Amino acid sequence: MPAGRRAEPDYAQPVDHWPAPVARGPVNGSVTVPGSKSLTNRALILAALATGPSRIYKPLAARDTQLMRAALGVLGARITKDPTGDWVVEPGPFDRSGRIDCGLAGTVMRFVPAIAGLADGDIAFDGDPQARVRPMSTMITALRDAGIIVEDGDRGTLPFTVRGRGSVSGGAIEVDASASSQFISAVLLAGARYERGIQVRHVGRQSVPSGPHITMTVRMLQERGVDVSVGPESWSVAPGAIRPLDITIEPDLSNAAPYLAAALVTGGGVCISGWPDQTTQPGAQLTELFAQMGATTSRQVDTGLTGTSALTLTGPDRLEGLIADLHEVGELTPVIAACCALANSPSRLTGIGHLRGHETDRLAALATEINALGGKVEVLADGLAIEPAPLHGGIFHTYDDHRLATAAAVIGLCVEGVLVENIDTTSKTLPDFATTWSRLVDAERDNRHA
Repeated sequence: MPAGRRAEPDYAQPVDHWPAPVARGPVNGSVTVPGSKSLTNRALILAALATGPSRIYKPLAARDTQLMRAALGVLGARITKDPTGDWVVEPGPFDRSGRIDCGLAGTVMRFVPAIAGLADGDIAFDGDPQARVRPMSTMITALRDAGIIVEDGDRGTLPFTVRGRGSVSGGAIEVDASASSQFISAVLLAGARYERGIQVRHVGRQSVPSGPHITMTVRMLQERGVDVSVGPESWSVAPGAIRPLDITIEPDLSNAAPYLAAALVTGGGVCISGWPDQTTQPGAQLTELFAQMGATTSRQVDTGLTGTSALTLTGPDRLEGLIADLHEVGELTPVIAACCALANSPSRLTGIGHLRGHETDRLAALATEINALGGKVEVLADGLAIEPAPLHGGIFHTYDDHRLATAAAVIGLCVEGVLVENIDTTSKTLPDFATTWSRLVDAERDNRHA
C-alpha cells in the first residue's frame, strides 16, 4: 500500500468489487473511445479566456471535464450544451468570488488557479481527500512569482485561496516542473491575459515529463492567434487576445490503451475508430510500444472523416516484455505494466519516477496490487522492473485512480477471479467503462459460440 497516499480500506464496511470479465479466447471487436480529457479541458479554458464565444464539438463528458465546466462557471464563464451534445462557451467577466471543487482533477487544481488571479474576487479551491496530498507547492510558488496572491497556510497543497485582483502582472518566472508538465501548461494557458505575458524557464535537474502535453498546449494557443515561443527548457507567451475557435475533440488515445491492450494480451484484434493521423496526444505512442511487445497495427481510412483512420491492433501469439523509457508518456504506465505482468519475458519501465505524485503513488500501487496477485514487480528509483510470474485471482485496489482500475481490468482478462475495487472511479475520464468493457469481452464469447 503506498504510504501516505491512501488510508487502508475499511474492511468492516461493505465494498463493491467488480468481477473483471475473463476472456476465454482472443478478444475481437470495435470500440468508440470518448473525447480527449486533455484537449477538452484546455479547449474549455481557452474558450473562457477568448474574446468571443466558441463551440466545442464532441467534448468528453466525464467527471474531470464536468469539474472544469463547473470551475469556469464559478469564475463567470457560461457553458451550455446544445441538443447535439456539443458545448458552447461564452467568456465571462470574471467579476465574482466563489468556491471551486477540483475533485481529483489535476487539470482543474493546477490550470484554474492560474486564471483565477484574473478574477475580481476571492476564489477558494479544494477537492477530494486524495487531492489534498497532491503536490501543489511548485504551482503556488509559480503563481506568486507571476503576481498572484495565494493563501495556503504554508501547506503547499489544497485547500487554498486565490485572491484575485482583476489582473495579473506576469513576466519572467522559473519553475521546477520535474514532477509534472501541468505546472508549465497552467501558466502558458493563462499567460496571454497577463499584463506582461509570461516567460517560463524550467530549472529542475530532471527534464519535464509528459512533453507532448506541453506541445499540445502550445499548439492550441497558436491556433487561437497567441504568440508563443519555445526554447530549450523555456516557453514564452506574449500578452494579447485569445481568438475564439470552434474545435472538434479527438478521441482520447490514452484511454484507448485498455482496449488495445485487450487485443494485445489475448491475441485478438481491436479496432479504434477516429484515430487521428496527426496528433499531439501522448497516447499515439501506444502503437509503437505495443509493437515492441509483439503487436501489429493497420489503418483504414474512416468513411466520411478526414484526417482520421480506423486503427486495428492485433495481438501476438507470444506476448513479450517491454524495455522502455516512458518519461514522455507516463500516463500509459498502469495499463502497460499490466500487460508486462502477463508477458513471457522481463520488462523494465523507466523515466516515470514522477508518477509518485499522481492520483496516487502509481509505482507503489502497481507493485502492491500486482504482487498481491502473485506477480513479481520491483519498484525502482525511476520506474518498475517486472518479471514473468503466474498470477492468481484476488482483490485489486484502485486507490480511486482511474488508470489503476483499467489496468486491473486488463489483468482480469487473463486471470480468473480478479475483483476490482471501485471500478466506478473510471468515470473520471471514461464514462461507462465497465459496460463498454464487458460488451467487448462478451462479443468475443458470442463470436466464439456463433
